[in-house]
Amino acid sequence: MSRIGREPIPVPGGVEVQIQDGQARVKGPNGELRIPVHPTTEVLQEEGRLLVRVEHPDDREVKAFWGLTRSLLFNAVEGVTKGFEKRLVVVGVGYRAEVKGKNLELQVGYSHSVTVEAMAGIEFGTDAAPSDIEGSQITVVVRGADKELVGRTAANIRKVRPPEPYKGKGIRYAGEYVRRKAGKTSVV
Repeated sequence: MSRIGREPIPVPGGVEVQIQDGQARVKGPNGELRIPVHPTTEVLQEEGRLLVRVEHPDDREVKAFWGLTRSLLFNAVEGVTKGFEKRLVVVGVGYRAEVKGKNLELQVGYSHSVTVEAMAGIEFGTDAAPSDIEGSQITVVVRGADKELVGRTAANIRKVRPPEPYKGKGIRYAGEYVRRKAGKTSVV
């Protein structure tokens, strides 16, 4: 049996779940998400919780989809109640990030500013803080109800200027370790 798949998903008050046509629609205070339900799995709703069942729990592929479906539903329920967020740190002298309207504008060493447009369901925020690394440090916060979309948006922002190993400048995840290399030295 799938250890993840057999666990029930608690559905808090204020969250509405409908299962129909191979999709689960989860609606809550932070929005609405649609999750595909794999044909080998069946989602049951009873007593304030969701249960994911399968017909052949011994098949390896079926077990994988069982756990995947349960994880996607759990993340959807958590997303519409609490939401998800990823924090990125912009490190570098003269590097800036600011929210303009719904979009994020980055100035990270290019001759032009880079605008990252917010997809539906994504919200940006910034926070300037004194740096313990080098130079100035700005934290960019990506928030949303869809965990996959929040992670993909954060990865796209990091891709604009990934951290480089010599000075450590660039955009990195909060708490990410950037391995530093020694620069060239002159021989006397």
